[in-house]
Parts: sequence; structure tokens; C-alpha cells
Amino acid sequence: MTYPQPQLGSPPDAASWVRVLARYRDPDMRRSVWNLVITAAPLALLWLLAWIALDRGHWWGLVLTVPAAAFLVRLFMIQHDCGHRSFFRRPGANDWVGRVIGVLTLTPYEYWRRNHAIHHATSGDLDRRGLGAVETLTVREYLALPWYKRLRYRLYRHPAVLFGLGPTYMFVLQQRLPVGQMRAGWKPWVSAMGTNAAVAGFVAGGVWLFGPTPFLLAWLPTVVLAGTVGIWLFYVQHQFERTSWARGEDWTLHEAALHGSSHYDLPPFLRWFTANIGVHHVHHLNSRIPFYRLGEVLRDNPQLEAVGRLTLRDSFRCVRLALWDETRQRLVGFREARAAA
Repeated sequence: MTYPQPQLGSPPDAASWVRVLARYRDPDMRRSVWNLVITAAPLALLWLLAWIALDRGHWWGLVLTVPAAAFLVRLFMIQHDCGHRSFFRRPGANDWVGRVIGVLTLTPYEYWRRNHAIHHATSGDLDRRGLGAVETLTVREYLALPWYKRLRYRLYRHPAVLFGLGPTYMFVLQQRLPVGQMRAGWKPWVSAMGTNAAVAGFVAGGVWLFGPTPFLLAWLPTVVLAGTVGIWLFYVQHQFERTSWARGEDWTLHEAALHGSSHYDLPPFLRWFTANIGVHHVHHLNSRIPFYRLGEVLRDNPQLEAVGRLTLRDSFRCVRLALWDETRQRLVGFREARAAA
């Protein structure tokens, strides 16, 4: 199926961008390998320096976990591209690189890949909320709950849980089992258990080389920090005031992709460490575009820059949003929901 190409200066129409974005799909083998090297090598070096420093009693080694976490976030974004089969041309290359990275990010590759595919297929659909998304209730649904379930939801949406306890629970504990796919056959189990075995081997090797205290003091903070950043990015990509949710025939895949995903316009150095994942509306319109080509899309198609745009400062205001108001067609906070009720 083809769509008419949008003209420069015309209002963005979701379906018409499908044909335009198809030209950016092809990965470049040299660029992919180079990006993998300049991400994985610094992470390995930072971890090694931190382990050696802590092993010798130099506590400044803990400081190195901060840049290490930044590179681990970027490595997860490469795993993310592998999951979409957009990082290399060959599916097998994507899958094996994704599996290896999954050991470092504590994310079973095949299990996560299936969950994430569900997220892309159902994002913004009020009738198909579930796996791979931040739990979001409508104002009407929330007000209809008994008090103890409202309390549970409020606790779940509290920043200390979403960005504090949540990332640690998700990456360290939850993903050790194929939660949500327990009855989906043997593949999710093989993915989760295989990753667990490889993680156990990695930890055992690190403990043997550097001792339990130096290894864990450098490794665990890196994982937790990176997980927190990852959850924050995922949250901001869809939980902003003028996002898009719809039901039934009112929901369409392309509209939800373009208007239900933000353009998180970060400063250049943060854009590099997050591998352009902030250009999320384009990513949802065509998930086969490698992350290093998303900047080209905005450069060649400036009409897309303003769609769903959030600055770093804007994004912090998204934390208070928790409920979808179907009447006003925007996300609101608990206080606004009470006032409307």
C-alpha cells in the first residue's frame, strides 16, 4: 500500500508518512559496527577501571558507575534496534548481538522483543492496554474503583515507585521470569533462563576476578542507574499531556504512532547517549529505521520536528500526569481528575 507524500509545510498526516520514511530503513553495516564498538568498548573500560579501583580500596571508582550507566543505556538502545531487526540487515546478526547485550542489560532478548512488539501494535489503544506499557487508567475508570484500588494505582504512579523501586524490580527481579508470557510456550522460558544462566556466569567471573564487594559495587549501581534512565525515557515517550489514546474504530496504528509518541528534543550529548530514542514518533511510524538515521529524518522533514515536541524542561512536568481524560482528550493529574469529578 502506498500513500500520498506530504508536501513541505503541510500539516503532518500520519499515514502519508509511511512511504516517505521507507527510504531511511536500510542499515549501514559500517555505521552499525562502529556504533556498537564505541558504545561497548567504553563501557567495558569504565567497568574495568571501577573494579580495579575498588579492589585497591579507591572509592572514587564508584563515580565511574555514572558514565558507565550512560553507555549501558546506549547499549540497550542498540539491543532495542536489534529487536526491531533494524541494526543489521541479517535477522541472525540482530538476534545474536541482541542476546549478548541482553546479558549486560539483564533483559532476555526474545522475551523482551515479543513484549515490545505488542507495545508497538497496541500503543494508544484504550481497548488493548497491557504488556509493554506503563499502566494508564482513564479518569472514569479510576473514579469507579474502590478506595484501596485507587490507592494501589496512586502508589504505582508515584515517582518514587515508577523511577525508584520500579526499575530495580523490573530489571533485577521481574525479568528473571517471562512474566506475561508464562504460558506462551517454551521460547520465552528459554530466553529468560538462558539469559539468567549467562548473567550468573558473568557475575561469577567478575566476583572471581575482583572479589564480591568491588564487582557488585561497580556493577549493581550501573544497572540500577541505567534502568532508571531507561524507564524515564519510556515514560516520557508516551506519558505527555497531548498524547493520543482512542477506542475501537477511532484508533488507528499510524495516528497513534505519530501523535501518541513524543519528540523528546534533548541536548546533543544526551541525544547521543540515548541513541536518538527521543525521536519516538518517527520510530513508531517506522521501527525499521536504525537509530543513527533518525536525525536524518528530522533534518530532511522539518515538518516532523514540532509534532509532540518536549524539551528536557517540559518533560519534568509530565511526572504529575496519571489519568487519561476522554472528554478533554489529554492526560491529567489526580488533582485535576478530582476537580472534574
